[in-house]
Amino acid sequence: MRIAAIADFHFSPQIHDRVRDNLNRVRTEADVLVLAGDLTNFGRPEEMESLLNVLVRLRIPTIAVLGNHDYESGHAAALMKMMTDEGVKVLDGTAYERDGVGFAGTKGFPGGFGRGALTAFGEPEVKAFVQGAIDEALKLERALSQLRTAKRVVVLHYAPIADTVKGEPPEIYPYLGSSRLAEVVDRHGADLVVHGHAHAGSPEGKTTAGCPVYNVAMAINQSQPGGSVYRIFEV
Repeated sequence: MRIAAIADFHFSPQIHDRVRDNLNRVRTEADVLVLAGDLTNFGRPEEMESLLNVLVRLRIPTIAVLGNHDYESGHAAALMKMMTDEGVKVLDGTAYERDGVGFAGTKGFPGGFGRGALTAFGEPEVKAFVQGAIDEALKLERALSQLRTAKRVVVLHYAPIADTVKGEPPEIYPYLGSSRLAEVVDRHGADLVVHGHAHAGSPEGKTTAGCPVYNVAMAINQSQPGGSVYRIFEV
């Protein structure tokens, strides 16, 4: 299966034509399109409606998770319904199998990596923040547990490892992802993990167990040879 992956459209109606033109060849180059969050700029239904006008015309199976920008205006549930109604498979702690390949996805959450990960100690506000990261890891655990396929693809918005956020200011690493997600991936195994969010991060890395992780933020994809807004993977 050829998978085209992209994150961080930050779509608004003003960039409709540019996004449409950049995606017009994806159906000839890939079997599936994966969108790893921050599909809209402010999480507004009108932004999603305009993006869906582009996506539906591509006529390619599409799988997506939401990102933090998609939650900004409090319409995340409405955005997911809009996508689902148009045939987009939205993953939110859920799984989807197609042609022998399993996809498991969730948004993810900040919290930091390795020994720098924030722990649930101290003020209630800190504990609530850490619980958000734990909840997203549990959602990914549930999604991966549902898969029965030999090949597995994990779709996230936040990074599961620090290597793919390198290039961003070190001070903001804890806000770019959580290694709790990588721990889940390593327990279940994955042939491919994609995420976005870290626009100035690095294109690839690996989990502790060696699962390949790719940052497919649009800006990073465009910096790679060929300069496409999406990156193609084969699983």
